[in-house]
Amino acid sequence: MEFFKIRRDIPFMKHALIFNVVSFLTFAVAVFFLVTRGLHLSVEFTGGTVMEVAYSQPADLTKVRGTVSSLGYQDVLVQNFGTSRDVMIRLPVQKDQTSAQQSAVVLEALKKASPDVEMRRTEFVGPQVGQELALDGLKALAFVILGIMIYLAIRFEWKYAVAAIIANLHDVVIIMGFFAFFQWEFSLAVLAAVLAVLGYSVNESVVIFDRIREAFRRFRKMTPVEVIDHGITANISRTIITHGSTQIMVLSMLLFGGETLHYFAMALTIGICFGIYSSVFVAAAIAMWLGVKREDLIKPTSRRDGDANDPNAGAVV
Repeated sequence: MEFFKIRRDIPFMKHALIFNVVSFLTFAVAVFFLVTRGLHLSVEFTGGTVMEVAYSQPADLTKVRGTVSSLGYQDVLVQNFGTSRDVMIRLPVQKDQTSAQQSAVVLEALKKASPDVEMRRTEFVGPQVGQELALDGLKALAFVILGIMIYLAIRFEWKYAVAAIIANLHDVVIIMGFFAFFQWEFSLAVLAAVLAVLGYSVNESVVIFDRIREAFRRFRKMTPVEVIDHGITANISRTIITHGSTQIMVLSMLLFGGETLHYFAMALTIGICFGIYSSVFVAAAIAMWLGVKREDLIKPTSRRDGDANDPNAGAVV
C-alpha cells in the first residue's frame, strides 16, 4: 500500500560518504562512552534484594516508588506482577545493610504509607546470578547476529549479509552508547529491546534489498548506483507508513507507560530511528562499495538454455 509515489529517484548514494562519516563518528563516540563510563546495570545484573508485597486494594506504584526512594535508594524497580494488588520491588545491594535489614526497613516505610500492605516473599539475588544473566544476554545477542548473517547470505548474497550486519551492529552500539552517556539503567527489558531492534532493523534491510533485486531485474540499463537509489526511493512510502505506525505505539509507551516501560521504550525509540537511517545510508552504501552487481542476485541465462527456447534453434536452411 502506498499513500504517495515519488516519480523521480532520489540520489541517496550521492551523499552516502558524508552520511557514513557521520555514522562512523557517532559510532566512535558511542564506543568511547561505553569504554569510559560503562553501562549502568540494573539489579538483575548486579544482584540485590527482591521483595514481593501485597495490598488489599490495587497498589499505587507511583506512591510505592516514592516511599522507597525516600529511603535513599536510587536504583529501584517497582512493578506489578500477577495482579494489580501484588507488587515486586528490586533493591540494589547496600554495603552497610543485609538483605533482611533492607526488607525490614522498606516494609516499615510501606506500612506507614499504607497500613494494608503485607510481605509475601523476600530473597537475595547474588551478583553471580547477575553475571550469568549478562553472559546469557551476550550469547543471545551473538546467536541473533549469526542467524541474521546466515539468513541474508542464503536469501541474497554475502555482500548483503556483511552490509546488513555492520548496519545492525551500528544500531546496537549506538543504543548502548546513549545508555552509557546518560547512565540510564540497563535492565533485562532494555536488552530485550536491543534484540527487538536487531530484528526490526534487519527487516527494513531485507525489504530494501528485495526492492533493489527487483530493480536489477526490471532495469537492465541502469548502473548499480542508480538501481540502489531506485530501490530505496520505491520503498519510502512503505517505510513512512510502517515505521510511523510503530513509532506512535512506542512513543505512547514512552510517554504513558510509566517508569517500568520508560527505558524499554527509549531503547526502541532510538533503535527505530537509527534502524531506518542505517538501512538506507549504511547497509545500502556498504553493499554498493563492496561492488554488488546484477550477477550477484540474478543468475545469467546460459546460451544453451536460450537455444532450447528458440523456435529456430537447429533449423537447417
